[in-house]
Amino acid sequence: MSFSILDRAAVKIKTMNVAFYATMKPPTSNVPSGDRRMARALIKALKHAGYKVDLASKLNSREPHGDENRQIQLRDKGYRLADRLIKKYAALSDDERPDLWFTYHLYYKAPDWIGPRVTAALNIPYVVAEASYAPKRKDGPWDFNLRSVADAIRQADIVFNINSADEKEVRPHLKSPDNLVVLKPFLETPQFNGQKSTIREKLAGQYGLDPAVAWLITVAMMREGAKLDSYKMLGRSLGDVRAKEWQMLVVGDGPARAQVETVLPRDQVVFTGQKTGHDLFECLSAADIFVWPAVSEAYGMALLEAQAMGLPAIAGKEGGVPDIVRHRKTGILVEPGHPRSFADAIDELLLQPELILEYSKAARITALSEHSLEKAARTMDQAIRNVLK
Repeated sequence: MSFSILDRAAVKIKTMNVAFYATMKPPTSNVPSGDRRMARALIKALKHAGYKVDLASKLNSREPHGDENRQIQLRDKGYRLADRLIKKYAALSDDERPDLWFTYHLYYKAPDWIGPRVTAALNIPYVVAEASYAPKRKDGPWDFNLRSVADAIRQADIVFNINSADEKEVRPHLKSPDNLVVLKPFLETPQFNGQKSTIREKLAGQYGLDPAVAWLITVAMMREGAKLDSYKMLGRSLGDVRAKEWQMLVVGDGPARAQVETVLPRDQVVFTGQKTGHDLFECLSAADIFVWPAVSEAYGMALLEAQAMGLPAIAGKEGGVPDIVRHRKTGILVEPGHPRSFADAIDELLLQPELILEYSKAARITALSEHSLEKAARTMDQAIRNVLK
């Protein structure tokens, strides 16, 4: 028998215990990122659904260089941690022992060396959120990790598919097609009631901006790799924008900040540094258009936050970004690697404020109705209860 969230409020039943593990960055990390935000969101959704969640391990299994010896070392470390957890959990009472294991973000650079071993030993369900399989890495420097990912997907009782772009390659490795459950990227509804005009005046004074001119905004970490590539493309695109009346807030920080500052036009751009919580929502609420090329982006939690705050988005059509930005409904998607097309999209919105308003309304409605924590909690609860009953 399975129980809904409401059933559990009325009937006294055992609270289900979840052992949670994020392969790359624990939710307790002090370093902000989309990966950390999604891990925290998953934990919140599980708790909202009535589960007790325990962080099982903080092991970072990421091996970014294709070093097989290092991959083997991480496997061995993961196995040792798994064996310790097996002993620990076996000694607990039924009320304290995990009822299932939940791993977030499984891919060839960051496999799960712990969960499959623990769940097999304890005979409990193995659940994964955001798994991907990259066949082009087969027989390459990450082949050792890739084979582990395939084995983990086969063992999984549920794979919550957060990024629709992953589905095609993940499906062949499932032990049953029913084990794949669509879970749209989600976030907790921002609790923010500030007035746009008031906040805009405040930030205009703080950063020397003109409140009467359109404000672009982007929010992203500043680090080497895909993030820096996105900033570089954004810089090229802004240089091609024909409209003259615009300003931009760049929210974020990181080790590549000096490089980022050299690729963006400083005369129209303001760097705010890192912002979180209320401060971030203030910046988003004051702006008019969110822009991000999304080079090699999985789906982009910052894009989802922007849409939830009612910002139309111009973004690169990469990975699962179309799961968040609905082309010509909540924003504009641009084919990857086309700075000129990205600039054209910026010009289009800058020259049509009525379109900004139309996309803004749709963005907020879509984000809050289709990407809410409450909806995610229901989806996860139903799937998990099906494997626990």
